[in-house]
Amino acid sequence: QVQLVESGGDLVQPGGSLRLSCAISGLTLDLYAIGWFRQAPGKEREGVSCLSSSSSDGSAYYTDSVKGRFTISRDNAKNTVYLEMNSLKPGDTAVYYCAVNGRCGRDFFPWEYDYWGKGTQVTVSS
Repeated sequence: QVQLVESGGDLVQPGGSLRLSCAISGLTLDLYAIGWFRQAPGKEREGVSCLSSSSSDGSAYYTDSVKGRFTISRDNAKNTVYLEMNSLKPGDTAVYYCAVNGRCGRDFFPWEYDYWGKGTQVTVSS
Protein backbone atom coordinates (compact mmCIF):
# COMPACT_ATOMS: atom_id res chain seq x y z
CA GLN A 1 0.00 0.00 0.00
CA VAL A 2 1.45 3.33 -1.09
CA GLN A 3 1.24 6.14 1.46
CA LEU A 4 2.37 9.76 1.28
CA VAL A 5 2.49 12.06 4.30
CA GLU A 6 3.27 15.76 3.90
CA SER A 7 4.57 17.98 6.68
CA GLY A 8 6.16 21.38 7.17
CA GLY A 9 3.28 23.68 6.35
CA ASP A 10 2.91 26.74 8.55
CA LEU A 11 1.95 30.39 8.79
CA VAL A 12 4.83 32.53 7.54
CA GLN A 13 5.31 36.21 6.77
CA PRO A 14 5.88 37.44 3.21
CA GLY A 15 9.51 37.00 2.27
CA GLY A 16 9.89 34.04 4.61
CA SER A 17 10.88 30.45 3.91
CA LEU A 18 9.52 26.97 4.53
CA ARG A 19 10.62 23.46 3.71
CA LEU A 20 7.91 20.94 3.00
CA SER A 21 8.58 17.22 3.35
CA CYS A 22 6.75 14.25 1.92
CA ALA A 23 7.51 10.84 3.39
CA ILE A 24 6.58 8.03 1.01
CA SER A 25 6.18 4.35 1.79
CA GLY A 26 5.15 1.34 -0.25
CA LEU A 27 7.31 1.96 -3.31
CA THR A 28 10.92 2.55 -4.29
CA LEU A 29 11.02 6.29 -4.74
CA ASP A 30 13.89 6.58 -7.21
CA LEU A 31 11.90 4.64 -9.83
CA TYR A 32 9.11 7.20 -10.00
CA ALA A 33 8.51 10.79 -10.97
CA ILE A 34 7.26 12.92 -8.10
CA GLY A 35 5.33 16.15 -8.00
CA TRP A 36 4.24 18.94 -5.73
CA PHE A 37 0.86 20.53 -6.34
CA ARG A 38 -1.14 23.20 -4.55
CA GLN A 39 -4.74 24.25 -4.28
CA ALA A 40 -5.89 27.63 -3.07
CA PRO A 41 -9.48 28.24 -1.92
CA GLY A 42 -11.81 28.46 -4.90
CA LYS A 43 -9.11 27.50 -7.37
CA GLU A 44 -8.17 24.34 -9.21
CA ARG A 45 -5.26 22.23 -8.11
CA GLU A 46 -2.12 23.26 -10.00
CA GLY A 47 1.33 21.85 -10.50
CA VAL A 48 4.12 23.57 -8.62
CA SER A 49 7.14 21.41 -9.33
CA CYS A 50 8.03 17.89 -10.44
CA LEU A 51 11.14 15.76 -10.51
CA SER A 52 11.73 12.96 -13.00
CA SER A 53 12.74 9.54 -11.77
CA SER A 54 16.39 8.84 -11.02
CA SER A 55 16.27 6.13 -13.69
CA SER A 56 15.20 8.79 -16.19
CA ASP A 57 17.18 12.03 -16.36
CA GLY A 58 16.18 13.36 -12.94
CA SER A 59 15.17 16.73 -14.42
CA ALA A 60 13.20 19.22 -12.35
CA TYR A 61 10.43 21.46 -13.66
CA TYR A 62 8.72 24.43 -12.03
CA THR A 63 5.67 26.47 -12.78
CA ASP A 64 6.66 29.99 -13.83
CA SER A 65 5.38 31.68 -10.67
CA VAL A 66 7.83 29.80 -8.42
CA LYS A 67 10.93 29.62 -10.61
CA GLY A 68 13.97 30.91 -8.77
CA ARG A 69 12.18 30.69 -5.41
CA PHE A 70 11.29 27.00 -4.95
CA THR A 71 13.54 23.94 -5.15
CA ILE A 72 12.41 20.33 -5.34
CA SER A 73 14.65 17.51 -4.19
CA ARG A 74 14.52 13.88 -3.17
CA ASP A 75 16.37 11.69 -0.70
CA ASN A 76 16.02 8.18 -2.08
CA ALA A 77 17.59 6.62 1.01
CA LYS A 78 14.90 8.19 3.18
CA ASN A 79 12.13 7.82 0.57
CA THR A 80 11.38 11.50 1.15
CA VAL A 81 10.69 14.39 -1.17
CA TYR A 82 11.27 18.02 -0.25
CA LEU A 83 10.09 21.39 -1.49
CA GLU A 84 12.25 24.29 -0.34
CA MET A 85 10.27 27.52 -0.62
CA ASN A 86 11.92 30.92 -0.33
CA SER A 87 10.76 34.51 -0.79
CA LEU A 88 7.22 33.42 -0.10
CA LYS A 89 4.36 35.60 -1.28
CA PRO A 90 0.70 35.80 -0.22
CA GLY A 91 -0.16 34.23 -3.57
CA ASP A 92 1.64 31.08 -2.48
CA THR A 93 -1.02 30.46 0.17
CA ALA A 94 -2.59 27.07 -0.49
CA VAL A 95 -2.77 23.46 0.60
CA TYR A 96 0.31 21.73 -0.80
CA TYR A 97 0.16 18.10 -1.91
CA CYS A 98 2.83 15.67 -2.98
CA ALA A 99 2.08 12.97 -5.53
CA VAL A 100 3.96 10.11 -7.14
CA ASN A 101 3.86 8.00 -10.29
CA GLY A 102 2.95 10.48 -12.96
CA ARG A 103 4.45 12.36 -15.87
CA CYS A 104 7.02 15.08 -15.25
CA GLY A 105 7.77 17.63 -17.94
CA ARG A 106 7.35 21.30 -18.79
CA ASP A 107 3.62 20.80 -18.31
CA PHE A 108 2.36 18.34 -15.75
CA PHE A 109 -1.13 17.85 -14.40
CA PRO A 110 -2.77 16.40 -11.28
CA TRP A 111 -4.75 13.80 -13.21
CA GLU A 112 -1.52 12.23 -14.42
CA TYR A 113 -0.51 11.14 -10.89
CA ASP A 114 -1.69 8.00 -9.15
CA TYR A 115 -0.87 8.41 -5.46
CA TRP A 116 -1.46 11.44 -3.26
CA GLY A 117 -0.92 12.68 0.24
CA LYS A 118 -3.56 14.55 2.24
CA GLY A 119 -1.79 17.90 2.03
CA THR A 120 -0.24 20.49 4.31
CA GLN A 121 -1.42 24.07 4.72
CA VAL A 122 0.90 26.95 3.81
CA THR A 123 -0.30 30.44 4.70
CA VAL A 124 1.71 33.51 3.78
CA SER A 125 0.43 36.56 5.60
CA SER A 126 1.62 39.46 7.70
